[in-house]
Order: sequence, then C-alpha cells, then structure tokens
Amino acid sequence: MNNTNGPDTSAQSEIGAVQVINAQGRSPYVILCEHASSHIPPAYGDLGLPEAERLRHIAWDIGARDMAIALARRLDAVLVLGTVSRLVIDLNRPLHSSSSIPEISETTVIPGNTDLSVEERTKRHEHWFRPFHETVTAILDERAARKKRTLLLGIHTFTPVFKGERRPWAAGILFGHARSYGRLFIEALHKASHFPVAENFPYQIELDEDYAVPVHGDGRDLPACLVEIRQDLVADETGVTRWASFLATAAREVEQTFDGQGAVD
Repeated sequence: MNNTNGPDTSAQSEIGAVQVINAQGRSPYVILCEHASSHIPPAYGDLGLPEAERLRHIAWDIGARDMAIALARRLDAVLVLGTVSRLVIDLNRPLHSSSSIPEISETTVIPGNTDLSVEERTKRHEHWFRPFHETVTAILDERAARKKRTLLLGIHTFTPVFKGERRPWAAGILFGHARSYGRLFIEALHKASHFPVAENFPYQIELDEDYAVPVHGDGRDLPACLVEIRQDLVADETGVTRWASFLATAAREVEQTFDGQGAVD
C-alpha cells in the first residue's frame, strides 16, 4: 500500500490516462476514484506551484486511492482510477465548470492554468478527461448488455478544515436522484463505523459541478452515490484499512437490502 500522505508516484505516463483494477470483478459495484492521483505530467512542469501545494488536497483526494483499492479487493469490484492531478484537469467536473481546469483552488492561484488557450484546454480534455469517462462508459455499456446488476460508488476524501471552517462529520454520502440508495448507504455506514455520516455533505451533487453521478449514474438511471471520508481518518495505512472495512460492510448490506432497479425514486 502506498503512503497516503506522500506523493502518488503510481500514476506515471506508462499507465496512461486511466487505470482499471479488477476489470472482471464479480461484485455489482463499479467503483470510481477520479481524484486518486497527485501526478502532474512533465509536460505541465509544476504548474507554477511549490511541492507542498502540489501534494495537498487541492491536487488530489489524500487517502482515496488506497481506500478505493482496498475496498475493491474486499468486494471483488471493478475499480476505475484517475491517473492525473485534478490541477491538470478535474475528472469529476463538467468541462464548462470553472473548476474543470482551476485557475484558483481554494485560495491558491494556479499559475500554470491561467489564460489557457482553447487549444490547450481541448488537449487536456482529449488526453485525460475523455479517456477516463469513455472507459467508464464502456464498462457500464458492457454490464448493461449482459444485464448485470450495477451499483455505482465514488470514493473521495475531504479536509477537516475548509477555508477556516471545521468539518466535524466523519463521512458524507452524496447523491442526486438515487435517494433510497444514498440513504441506505448512510444508515449502513453509520451502523458499520459508529461514526456520524451526513447526507449530501460536505458538498451536494450539482449539474454544474459534478460529472460522475449526474452522467454515469442519474443519466443512465443507475443507482449512484459518492462517498466522502474526512482525510485525517485515512491519513495512514491503519485508517485506510479501517475505513475500507467499514465501507465494505456497508456496501454488502446495501447490496442485500436495496431493491431499486433504477436511480429515480
């Protein structure tokens, strides 16, 4: 397992724009982790940022990659990982969103993203964003063709403090149309972890700021939700293992109890 506090060196150019783990997984779950990597390819230099900025939350979701891999192994689920920092392009943002290629993230100016040409934006979309989502689409299309049950689950982490405001919740479950599915996950994760789990916190699913749930979930009428775990709880291998276990227990319970055939309820 990688050090969740250190730089992500796993997503180098030889992997390409997307990494699929356990492609033949038998679980109904398809797990997505768009913010798995802090990797900034050499072509982009350092985006004008010091190392400390390139390794903190603005660049990736700390702990999410290791947690997603551990969860996929426990569930025998297919996992799709992003391999590039969201400072290059955010794989969970619509292309028209100002945070797709952020010029400012939280309060940090990203010099390498200012005044980009349409050509450069298109290049990043074609090289990173499109391959990731085409891979997800192909996986979901293939499962639909086989009439295989599919439950979509995104893995993310959030900071304990955001712009000076403390976030006391341990975890949140975000969902759009799939209310029953999302609320079952909240109940199951609370039961498994004994930690408070919030509904649509620390963010909400919005068409202008989210991509995976609205497009791959709600847009296909598939049950879809996004898990957010507070980063200090998954800051080391012990925490990652613990929360992967909680999530696996919750996911199995939801798989057994959720009888919805679609996302809208």
